[in-house]
Amino acid sequence: MYSILTNILKQKNVLKSTTTNVNRYVIFNLHNKIRQFGSTSVNHAVPTAEKPPMRILLLGNPGSGKGTQSSRIQKNFNISAITSGNLLRQNIAKGTTVGKIAAKHMEHGEFVPDDIMIELIGDELQRNKRQNWLLDGFPRTINQAIALDDNLNLSGQSLNLVINLQVPEEVILQRIMDRWIHVPSGRVYNLSYNPPKIHGIDDVTGEKLTKRDDDNPDIFKIRLQKHHALTEPLLEYYKKRNILITCNGRTSDEIYPQIESELIARFNVISHNNQVKTSTEKNLLKVTTRENL
Repeated sequence: MYSILTNILKQKNVLKSTTTNVNRYVIFNLHNKIRQFGSTSVNHAVPTAEKPPMRILLLGNPGSGKGTQSSRIQKNFNISAITSGNLLRQNIAKGTTVGKIAAKHMEHGEFVPDDIMIELIGDELQRNKRQNWLLDGFPRTINQAIALDDNLNLSGQSLNLVINLQVPEEVILQRIMDRWIHVPSGRVYNLSYNPPKIHGIDDVTGEKLTKRDDDNPDIFKIRLQKHHALTEPLLEYYKKRNILITCNGRTSDEIYPQIESELIARFNVISHNNQVKTSTEKNLLKVTTRENL
């Protein structure tokens, strides 16, 4: 009887040890999978054979929210943003040759010539040719689009997605009435959905915010009409190349999910949003809890 009980206890201990080892093996593999998942979803800045490069152009009327959408795309997909306005300001501030030429035209209220803009944008695209990038603010005309394509071809690059933001005109007009800017940095605030922490003050520098001269309804309507005339041929140009999509909505939160879905499907990438992080942490917590039972 004693020997029987001893054998039963030994078998029970063996079973417990085996079960523990199996659990540890499963947990170890699951931890590895979670780590692998995290490592593959952390950085999409460099294209690979499995992931085509992101060569994206963002279009839309003034006040359509291009800056907001650009920021969300950068945050969730680790993509470099190339903004023509920022490049102009940087080159003017540094006193580069291109910056000096651009400044003279801007001082007289003139558009910066296409060849200067192409040189400015082309140099930046060349520096980022091994990275994914998002272009905002250029091209604005069909001639600029053709010149941009020629420049990209020289470095073996080409646009593969053009996102057009379509927002109702009445929504845009309300936005520009609520819009305030920090001129030195180009930061834009909106009293309706992105207000500064202190009214009239830039969050970062504490400097005063200002209104753009053309941010009034009458002037802005004229600006929209001119913009439509310039961009309609541009949209048709990219439509014929089958790289144009249009995202419609009244708010950023309505439009962004459309953009995100397109990027995930087209470029085989994962969005770095809080849902993915939360889901991973919950799975890890469940595994750890089982291990401690």
